Amino acid sequence: MSDVHATRIATADGQAVTVTSHTKFITDWADRYFGAWWTATPATVPATGPSVTGEVDRAATEELSAYIARHNPQTCEYAGAPMRYTSDSDGTVTAAQPGEQLAYRWEPGPRRLLIVGADETAVATAVSRLAREVVRGQLLAVGWEIMHASAVTNQDGATLLTFGGKGAGKTSSAFLLARAGWHLLANDRIFVRANPETGTIRILPWPSAAAAGFGLLSALGLFEPVRQRLLAGERMHPTQKQAVTDALINGDTTPLWKDAGHRRELKPQFFPDQLTSMLGMTLATEGHAAGLLFPQITPGAQPAQLDDSRTLGEDDFFTASTEDRYPDVFGLLPITGAGSPDLTTRFAELPHQALTLGHDVAANTAALEKAASLLIA
Repeated sequence: MSDVHATRIATADGQAVTVTSHTKFITDWADRYFGAWWTATPATVPATGPSVTGEVDRAATEELSAYIARHNPQTCEYAGAPMRYTSDSDGTVTAAQPGEQLAYRWEPGPRRLLIVGADETAVATAVSRLAREVVRGQLLAVGWEIMHASAVTNQDGATLLTFGGKGAGKTSSAFLLARAGWHLLANDRIFVRANPETGTIRILPWPSAAAAGFGLLSALGLFEPVRQRLLAGERMHPTQKQAVTDALINGDTTPLWKDAGHRRELKPQFFPDQLTSMLGMTLATEGHAAGLLFPQITPGAQPAQLDDSRTLGEDDFFTASTEDRYPDVFGLLPITGAGSPDLTTRFAELPHQALTLGHDVAANTAALEKAASLLIA
């Protein structure tokens, strides 16, 4: 058997997990996935502290799946795919996603997670996803919280946070500011924690694939460059649907929809490093909250600042009870509430601005830059 490869994933705050595998592709994937927003450095084995091991092993996958079938499994949806899982008396959790040909075993004593599967890309994707969950548990345990927001920073780390519901323009606003010279810290989720000694709110990124719709890419003049990269053989993140890949290759900018009601668009999915190499954005590894933006995209509207005193609420925070994409199957996360009073108070003290945006990129960018300059004088 080949040598074991290992990489240590760590946040700017020091929380860490070691990823190991006999398949270098899997640890290289973790390097790529985390290195732009957190840090990924070579490590030695055996690992100290929590670890996630990924192996391409069809027999082990079938063995764990059979074990689950014999132990009255529960079911849920995890990362968009059905999952079956069962827990032992010592806290060991065994899970499987048959449709993805993946199986998992978490041992809480040594804090060790094994992920096996039939396909190296599927295993690599799952390993990085669960490595992030292990670190997420460590961050939440020391007071960090997760918010639903996009974020950009200036060169001093002053961070603008963008809030709103689905379709409000959080990602679009962050991307436009990032293309205008700000540094992208997050496109959908962020880690936040108040520092009582300094009175500031620290921000850490949530490493993930980033989605950008055909309309936004076209408006930014990036659809054709992305298309050419695909034609040259570059691969997008595997969460991208084949229909999206086909449309990119064929040069078709017609929006694709997941549902008949046109509520959820299927979008190109970028690795974190592709935000720089493909979309020309600089990424940030941390920041401190300096202002809040509340955009709302209205087709046909002219960008304008609004006299709106909106404040943050429970819907802006992720908790164990509201997490729908990554339920805590493995018991990695502490029980948390929806935003500590101290954190909510500090956010309320920050300058904020609501604004309406249209579909004109230049006008939207100008309005966002003006709002940013007023919030961070």
